[in-house]
Amino acid sequence: MGIVVIGAVFVDIKGYPLSTYIPGGRNAGRVEQVHGGVSRNVAEDIANVELRPTFVSLVDDTGSGQDVIDKLDKHKVNTRFIRRVHDGMGTWLAVFDNDGDVTAAISKRPDTRPLTALLAENEEGIFADCDSVALELDLEKETVKQVLRSAKKYGKRVYAVISNMSIAMERRDFLQQIDCFVCNQQEAGMLFSDDYDHLAPAAMCRVLADNVRSARIPCMVVTMGGQGAVYARANGECGIVPAKKVDVIDTTGAGDAFFAGTVIGLTYGKGLADSCEIGSRLAASVICTAENVCPRFRPQEFGLDVEVVD
Repeated sequence: MGIVVIGAVFVDIKGYPLSTYIPGGRNAGRVEQVHGGVSRNVAEDIANVELRPTFVSLVDDTGSGQDVIDKLDKHKVNTRFIRRVHDGMGTWLAVFDNDGDVTAAISKRPDTRPLTALLAENEEGIFADCDSVALELDLEKETVKQVLRSAKKYGKRVYAVISNMSIAMERRDFLQQIDCFVCNQQEAGMLFSDDYDHLAPAAMCRVLADNVRSARIPCMVVTMGGQGAVYARANGECGIVPAKKVDVIDTTGAGDAFFAGTVIGLTYGKGLADSCEIGSRLAASVICTAENVCPRFRPQEFGLDVEVVD
């Protein structure tokens, strides 16, 4: 059944300046509204590598919710376990500067509580035959517990990402049950109560290796924007993956694409360094396009021996 992705759906409202961006000032520009959310993006990115992920989520019981399902269906994402409920989708409002970076953002989270019952009622159908689980860690605590219980029961690896570290920090103890956790440099600083923004990759790699060992986290990857990413396992393995050099249009979704690529690699037999390299390639393909989605790839382009089933 491929990789199962579990998380929330958002509607992204994004504003771009038409001339030099003035913080705190009035800026003429263009506004776009697109389907978003970390997990929704990850599911679509995995599908664009011609793999067939299953997305477990909620959408609004409106035409907008059906639009999300229809688009994922076109990308050949399995939408069987998406439920239409009231207030099933969140909203993310963001303003970008001239470098394509977010300067301000406000998000309204959806009510994801119905996911817990959905997972329990469909446990065997979701977990029994999947290849791995990609989890948005800042869901409701009971939802995360349900996922971890089911994954353990069926012997599935769980890879985790976040959309809101302040919420995810309340779930620190879950990280010891996660096969690999991916976040960015600022989020890692929040997690370990420190400031890492000034660290270069080599120093960040050493710090991360010490932290995962002391916190007994099996594996972590920390993205560092244009400086690439660093990774470390509790067993001492660690390293640096340089970023790909591309012209940046919009950085939205780059972290999601990196996570998707890393999960793909780890799920289908690649080591941690090679998996992060796949993540880096997918992230680079996203930030140099206006659509913020991965272009189509074939698994063989990443050295993956995966049978694609239509």
